[in-house]
Amino acid sequence: MFFSFVINLFVQLTNFVSGLDVWQQIIALIGIGTIPFIESYFGSFLGTLVGISPWLAVPMAVIGNLACMLLLVHLAGRARSAVLSSRQEGEATERNARQERVARYMSRFGIPGVALLGALVLPTQFTAPALVALGADRRRVVLWMSISIIIWGVGFGFFGLALISVTNA
Repeated sequence: MFFSFVINLFVQLTNFVSGLDVWQQIIALIGIGTIPFIESYFGSFLGTLVGISPWLAVPMAVIGNLACMLLLVHLAGRARSAVLSSRQEGEATERNARQERVARYMSRFGIPGVALLGALVLPTQFTAPALVALGADRRRVVLWMSISIIIWGVGFGFFGLALISVTNA
C-alpha cells in the first residue's frame, strides 16, 4: 500500500515536472528533494527522466534534500535540549517505535552505516533527526547524512541517464 503510494507520487511528480519550462523544472527539483521517500535519489532520477542533465538535476535534488535535513537536524537538536532540560526537572520521556529502530541500527552500524544504508529503510528526513534526538553528535550526523545524500543522488541521477540511454538505443 505505502509502496504504491510512493510510486504514484513519483509518477505524478514526473508528470508535473515534465510540463514545466526548464528553469521551473530546476527549481521544482529543489522542492522535490525535500519530500520524504523521494529525496535526492528519486529527485535526481526524476530530473534525468524528464531530460534535465544529471549535472544539473543531481545538485538541485541534493540541495533540496540537504536543506531539509539540515533544518530537521537543527530542530531535533533544539527539541533534544528541551527534553533534556525537562528531564532534569523530573519529567520522563519514552522512545517511540521509529526511534527504537534507528537506535538499533545506530548501535549496530554507527552513524556512517545508518546514514549510508538508512536510505534503504527510512528517509533522511526521519533518520537524521532521530539520530540527533538519540544523542548522536550533530556534526557527525550532518557530515554522514550529507555524504549519503550526495552519493545516493549521484547514483540515481546517473542510473536515470543510463536508463534513458538504453531505452533510446
